[in-house]
Amino acid sequence: MLRNLPNNYSRAMVLKMIDDEGFQGTYNFVYFPIDFRSRAGLGYAFVNFEDPVTVDRFWRTFEGFSNWMLPSKKSCFVSWCSPHQGLEAHVERYRNSPIMHPSVPDEYKPLVFSGGARVPFPAPTKAVRAPRLRT
Repeated sequence: MLRNLPNNYSRAMVLKMIDDEGFQGTYNFVYFPIDFRSRAGLGYAFVNFEDPVTVDRFWRTFEGFSNWMLPSKKSCFVSWCSPHQGLEAHVERYRNSPIMHPSVPDEYKPLVFSGGARVPFPAPTKAVRAPRLRT
């Protein structure tokens, strides 16, 4: 899990940052949560790798990372994601989530990859309700 990311980042910027640092094709899941009201990132991202060996290099690369595409004084840090670890756990966490509702813009949704290419997110196993906006 990447933490302390700039809030003005987008999912595309997070993916580009990861790819530019040499990790293209190594991950199979990425989710960068966005606040629906402000359209700002929440400052963290979930990243899952196809090969656990990649995690050490990723950790060393992004712990203290501050080479942002946009001006920011933030320094990134890396942590394990609890309680969800692994592609299957992340898919099960989000496949029936309101974030996957058709009314939610694609750029707000988690992504699944295979061999470096985006693949369709596994279908929900029950009806997905629309997200509720908090007041």
